[in-house]
Amino acid sequence: MKQQYKFSLGYYLLVFFSIIMLESIFFSGAAVKEISYSHFRDLLTGNRIQSVIVESDRIFGLEKTTAAAGGGTAKESPAFQPPHKKAPWNLDFGLFNDNAQKKAERQFVVTRLDDPKLIADLQAHGVDYRGKIESHWLSNFLSNWILPLVFFILLGRFLARRMGKGVGFLDVGKNKARIYAVDPSQKVSFSDVAGVDEAVEEVKEVVSFLKNPERYTRLGAKLPKGILLVGPPGTGKTLLARAVAGEAGVPFFNLSGSDFVEMFVGVGAARVRDLFKDAKGKAPCIIFIDELDAVGKNRAQGLTIGGNDERENTLNQLLTEMDGFDPQAGIIIMGATNRPEVLDPALLRPGRFDRQILVDRPDLKGRMDIFAVHTREFTLDDQVDFRKLAAETPGFAGAEIANVCNEAALLASRTEKETISQGDFQDAIERVIAGLEKKNKLINPHERQVVACHESGHAIVGHLTPGADPVQKVSIIPRGIGALGYTLQTPLEDRFLMSRSELLGKIKGLLGGRAAEELVFGEVSTGASNDLEKVADIVRNMLTVYGMSEQMPNRSLVEKASSNPFLGQGPAMQRRSETLETLIDKETQAIIDAAYQSARRILDEHRGELEAMSKLLLEKEKIDGKDIQRILGPGRPSESATRTGQPRLAAAR
Repeated sequence: MKQQYKFSLGYYLLVFFSIIMLESIFFSGAAVKEISYSHFRDLLTGNRIQSVIVESDRIFGLEKTTAAAGGGTAKESPAFQPPHKKAPWNLDFGLFNDNAQKKAERQFVVTRLDDPKLIADLQAHGVDYRGKIESHWLSNFLSNWILPLVFFILLGRFLARRMGKGVGFLDVGKNKARIYAVDPSQKVSFSDVAGVDEAVEEVKEVVSFLKNPERYTRLGAKLPKGILLVGPPGTGKTLLARAVAGEAGVPFFNLSGSDFVEMFVGVGAARVRDLFKDAKGKAPCIIFIDELDAVGKNRAQGLTIGGNDERENTLNQLLTEMDGFDPQAGIIIMGATNRPEVLDPALLRPGRFDRQILVDRPDLKGRMDIFAVHTREFTLDDQVDFRKLAAETPGFAGAEIANVCNEAALLASRTEKETISQGDFQDAIERVIAGLEKKNKLINPHERQVVACHESGHAIVGHLTPGADPVQKVSIIPRGIGALGYTLQTPLEDRFLMSRSELLGKIKGLLGGRAAEELVFGEVSTGASNDLEKVADIVRNMLTVYGMSEQMPNRSLVEKASSNPFLGQGPAMQRRSETLETLIDKETQAIIDAAYQSARRILDEHRGELEAMSKLLLEKEKIDGKDIQRILGPGRPSESATRTGQPRLAAAR
C-alpha cells in the first residue's frame, strides 16, 4: 500500500525560517562595526576618514590607513561600497586576501543624525563623500505582497484541512458520502432491527436481488430504482437501510440531503454527479440519502421569478442521474424522510422513488422485541418482564425505547446494583415521559396540599370514569420543567380507534384536578394550565376533525394534505364563516362545562376517598396502582380501557 504523507503548517514554517537563516549566512555582507556619532565626529576631526557614503538614515565609512592618517602617502583604495551590498562570492574570496581582510576591518557604520555642518566638515577635511538613494523595491515587494500572500495561502490550507478533513477548495464538488464497506465487526443484519417486521419483509426483496439478480432478470423483471422509507423520527429507517447493505454484503453510501447543498452555485449538482460516478465504480452498492426532504422539496413551493435556486439545480441533477443509470447495474437508491408530503412529485413517480415503505411506530409485540434487542448486552434481573414494559410504553419509537434501556442501566449502575431490575426500567420510563425528579425543590406546605389534592382528583376521576386509561402512578414530586406533580395513566394495549364516549372520559379525567381544587379549597389555581391545553385540543379535534359535533355532525373542516402525522403536526383548518365559528365556540364550551360538572359530581360522591388519597400522597409523595385500588376499589368497567398513543400525563404546573 502506498504510504501517504501528511503535511501541516509547521512544515511550511520550518522551510520559511530555514530560507531566512540561509540568506543571513550566505547573502549578508561582512560584519561591520557600528560606532557612535560622537566617535564619528572625532574621526572626522582627526582626519582619519578616507571616504563615506551618505544614505538617508545611515553613513557608511572607511577609515584611512595608519600611514595615511599620519600624513604619509598611501595607495588610493578602490571605490568604497557598502559592505551589506557586496556580492557573496567577493566576500568568500576576500577571506583569503589579506588586503581585503584589512579593508573590512577599517569599515564602519553610524546612524545619521540631523547635522547641518556635516557636508561642510567633510569637504574641509578632504573626505571623499557621495550620496546614495537606496532602493527598497525588492524588500517592499516581498514584505507587502509576497509574504502576506504566502501567509494567507498557508493559513487557508491549514484551516481547510482542520475544518474540511482534508478537503481543499478544488475538492468542494466531491460528494461527502461515508462509505461503509463490508466489515464483519461492524455488520448490521436484520436481527438488529426489531419492531418493523413488515418493512423488513419489503426490503428483503432488495437483498435477494443484489445476491441473486438472475432470479429476477431471467423473467424480465426490474427492481425498483428507488425505495423511500417514510415514518416518524426514531423508528429505525437508517438502521434498516444499513441492515440491507449488511445482509447483501455490498458497499453502503450514507449521506444526508443537506450534504449536497452549499453556498457555492453548482456545488450540489457536482456532488450528485460525483456520488453516482463513485457508486457506478463500486456497483453493486446501495446509496442511502437520509432526510431527503432537505434536497427534494416540491419545486413549486419555492418558485421565484428570475431566480436560480441552488437546491432546485441539485434536485434536477438527482432526477437526471436516477434516470440515467442502468437498473441492471445493481445500484439501489434508498431515501428516508419524515415529511413525504413536501417531496417533489417528480421524485415519487415510477422509475425513481417508486416504492414507499412505511416504518411506523412499533406495536406491543414490536416493542417487546425492541426491548430484547437493546438489552442483549445487559445483565438483567430474572423478574424483568418485557411484555409489561412494552405495555407501559405505548407509542414509543425504537430510539425512545433504546433511551429507556440506557437510562435503566444508568440508574442501576448509580446505585451499584449487580443486575437491572424491573423497577429500574419503570423509573426510566417515568424519567423519559415526565422528566427528572427534583426532590430538593422546596414547596411550601399549602402548595403541597394543593398539588396533592389536584393529583388525587385526576386519579379518582380517571379511575372511576369509563373510557379513561388505568391510573398507574400518582406523585407530588416535581419533575421536568414546571411540573409540581403528575398522574401517570397508560393503556394496556394498542388501539387505533376511539369512540366519542372515550374522548369525553379523557376530558373528565383531565378536568378532575381543577374540580378537586375548587371542591376542597373553594378556588382554583394555575396548576391546571397544561390540562386545559389538552382539553381544548381534544374538543377541537372532536368538532373539526372527527365530525363528532351535535350542531354540525359528520363534517370535517380539515384542509387536504395539510398535516404530518409523523412529526405531530396538526391539520390546518379551512376558512370558516363567523356563524360557523360561533357554533363551534358554543359547543366547545358546552362540552367542557358538562365534563367539568360530571367530574365534580364524581369527586363530591367520593369526598372521603379524595381526602384519604391526598393525605397518603402527602405522607409517601408517590403511590402506585395498588394503593389506588385499595382506596377506590377495582373501578368502573369501561367501554375500552385502552387507547393508542403516548401515555397521558396529567401534570400540575
